[in-house]
Amino acid sequence: MKTAASRKPGRPPSAAIRAKRREEILDAAAKLFAEHGYADANTQLLADTLGVGKGTIYRYFPTKESLFLAAVDRLMRGLTEAVDRSIAAVEDPLDRMSQVVHTYLTYFDQHLEFAELLIQERAQFKDRKKPTYFVYRDARAERGCGELRAMIDEGRVRDVPVERIINVIGDLLYGTMFTNYFVGRRRPLRQQAEDLLDIALRGILTDEERRRGARDEG
Repeated sequence: MKTAASRKPGRPPSAAIRAKRREEILDAAAKLFAEHGYADANTQLLADTLGVGKGTIYRYFPTKESLFLAAVDRLMRGLTEAVDRSIAAVEDPLDRMSQVVHTYLTYFDQHLEFAELLIQERAQFKDRKKPTYFVYRDARAERGCGELRAMIDEGRVRDVPVERIINVIGDLLYGTMFTNYFVGRRRPLRQQAEDLLDIALRGILTDEERRRGARDEG
């Protein structure tokens, strides 16, 4: 098997090498944008960080905009893959939901710069019909609707619109992620995930108070 060093001069790099280089560029670019901001991010600094010429970067990403949006897409793709791995062997839907919440919070906790990229995308590209984050979130929501409907049919979940459930939990996650980013995480992630689900799924009212409310409404 020939290595990159043994290729003949001028021979195009293999698909695997191009894919690896692309990921290296995006990884460095994410950190660069997070540190300097979109407007002040310098392609030359990125090239220097990677030890390549600017032309190499432009061969993969012809504009700064395409580089930035690819970096944002990569972070959301990484989140999706992390979540899918974490629930691959989990069968119970409620346990899967708990694992999704924990993995989500862990992912952003381990990649603090990603929250900054989401903020910058909203600020710099307001004309986009839907930010990358919500493109991915809506795609996952479609998958979650089926599981929730099944649990409603089984009597495990209240018979309310599944979109309402997904939106509430999704908004809580989104807010928690940014709160952790701006003010710092104050509790262990597992505890944070459990508290979020406990309040979202069970509420704060006792069974007796819920029954009293139901009688008053009737």
